[in-house]
Amino acid sequence: MIIGKIDYINLLPFYVFLKRELKSSYEKAALNYYKGVPSHINRLFVKRRVEAAVISSIISAKYRCTDFGIVANKKVLSVILCPGENKSDSDSNTSNQLAKALGLKGEVLIGDKALLRQKKQGCKDLAAEWYKRYRLPFVFARFCYQKDGQRYEKLAHKFLQNPIKIPHYILQKYVKRSQLSRQEILEYLQLIHYKLGKKEKKSLQIFFNLNKFNK
Repeated sequence: MIIGKIDYINLLPFYVFLKRELKSSYEKAALNYYKGVPSHINRLFVKRRVEAAVISSIISAKYRCTDFGIVANKKVLSVILCPGENKSDSDSNTSNQLAKALGLKGEVLIGDKALLRQKKQGCKDLAAEWYKRYRLPFVFARFCYQKDGQRYEKLAHKFLQNPIKIPHYILQKYVKRSQLSRQEILEYLQLIHYKLGKKEKKSLQIFFNLNKFNK
């Protein structure tokens, strides 16, 4: 398995799970080698440098994907639009398109920097804006694969069936890196779920249609 890694807080449970599931030293080394922000992982996946990855929803429309993804219902905190000139976040693909699909203008921010800034007055939570309009959760990314579909489908299913507890030492690492408190990280993770059911797939199709994709 060669899996791309987005080193964001919202995927901490998945990578704790992978650390246990990946058996070979090669697979573990590959996970740490092929890592980066969402837009970078998207490029690695499209170029087939990695076999599987959690990729941006906007990119996933053309690929085979599992029912595991990054989903937020009503709010997400880590994907925001702040007042100012129109500015995309170079780390993102889906979030930039989400702002456009909603007809909103401003500066898009994702990840840790968004979590730190989201309390500032005037910043809009893009998952909340999507929910206001469609009354549906928003799917930010999906776990997709280029080959060995049965193996990756099985891996995704196993992850979704097994709640993951994040070890204290890993949480502390992200506390130091993100400048968020342990409690803030845990509260943020409560906003994220990973299973794509009927509502999530309906929401995804609306997003694809708005961006002239069909899946």
